[in-house]
Amino acid sequence: MPDMSEGIAPQYPRERFLRIGAHSHVKGLGLEGLRARPVGDGLVGQIEAREAAGIIVRMIKSGKMAGRAVLFAGPPGTGKTAIAYGIARELGRDVPFVALSGSEIYSSELKKTEVLTQAMRKAIGVKLRERRKVYEGEVTQLEIKTRKHPYNPYQEIPDHVVIGLTTRDDRRIFRAGATIASYILQQGITVGDVVTIDAETGRVTRVGRSEEAAEKYDIAGLGEKPVPRPGGPVEKEKEFIYVLTLHDLDQLSAQSRSGGLFSLLLGGPPTKEIDSEVRRDVDEMVKKRVEEGTAEIIPGVLFIDEVHLLDIEAYSFLNAAMESELAPIMIFASNRGITRVRGTDITSPHGIPLDMLDRMLIISTRPYTRDEIRKILEIRAREEGVKVSNAAMEKLTEVGIQSTLRYAVQLLTPSYEVAKAEGRDEVSVEDVDRALSLFSDVRRSVEELNKWKDKFMY
Repeated sequence: MPDMSEGIAPQYPRERFLRIGAHSHVKGLGLEGLRARPVGDGLVGQIEAREAAGIIVRMIKSGKMAGRAVLFAGPPGTGKTAIAYGIARELGRDVPFVALSGSEIYSSELKKTEVLTQAMRKAIGVKLRERRKVYEGEVTQLEIKTRKHPYNPYQEIPDHVVIGLTTRDDRRIFRAGATIASYILQQGITVGDVVTIDAETGRVTRVGRSEEAAEKYDIAGLGEKPVPRPGGPVEKEKEFIYVLTLHDLDQLSAQSRSGGLFSLLLGGPPTKEIDSEVRRDVDEMVKKRVEEGTAEIIPGVLFIDEVHLLDIEAYSFLNAAMESELAPIMIFASNRGITRVRGTDITSPHGIPLDMLDRMLIISTRPYTRDEIRKILEIRAREEGVKVSNAAMEKLTEVGIQSTLRYAVQLLTPSYEVAKAEGRDEVSVEDVDRALSLFSDVRRSVEELNKWKDKFMY
């Protein structure tokens, strides 16, 4: 028990919080050309499915996926979602990727079609280019003048600022008002910082510590890389590039229907349901800017997992949306066989209407082999920082074969916690057995359910 006698709170070692996602190990599809490596980019096996996904990536990049969708179909735990994330990684950082579960459309706040519309528009990026008149340079002089607050004589507020900006080729001194002085104070800007001041809005952006100042005073921030002093005149026109989604523009336009891009970017809280007129205006604005050469559309990917949970109304909406000019690439995943289409009495493969299935490229996934299960467990153990003995890894592999791969993966961290509690830094067979006794898989849970069925609520 920590000693609290002096009234001082005990100091515990602080650890950095690190969250490991279920597919954080996936870095791509693990392809060489269009041939899949047995193990690559965090993916194991599923050779045919990954090679098919590689063709899909090429079709997306060449703009040949219009009006089509992709369906990953296979038993639970066969890597459907992992391969979809691999597609996103292959497409690149700038390509929007939106993941949605089929159950998420049944919101108490939004209509089903609104949830789907917002998800689709989040999956379409827009690269906007704006030329702005700015003042840019290293701060070589800074004097902020204050005055008494009109309602509180004991408090002072910024009145104006005298600021000197220097580039490699120019030097200017300005007297600016309270708005710019406030921005400077808020960001803690000092002499030696490189800044950009928007001439229209007065918004001040700190670019970083100049190389000259960092070298002279050696006071660059922790982990901050010094930036070079800008060249050219202090007053100039500069191009800014913003990558937003159509949904971002919808939200911003709904908050402020007038003004330039900067006024939109300073909008208020998000709007839950967006009027169709707002979206039409945004679409027209984007199309106009594309024609002018000041915008570029980046089609992204909308991934809907458990697509069989959608109902016939949602399928009808998506069917029509696929043919829209501004539609993302749609990728679905389902682990169902022949089942009823939700909202109807019709049965269909994967619970998807036949007319929609007819427009899909279907990629099948299959159960993993024993060696593949072990390799996946080794990758996940490495990703989660869990050291596992060979015997314990063999035990977990057997669990993955007898139960499910997901259950085996989920046992990694509990087994490691058991090992640490016993003072060991490596998971042993005994630790896995202990975790197995504490956490049930589906089969054991059903056995317990049948054993105590009279005690459960109906």
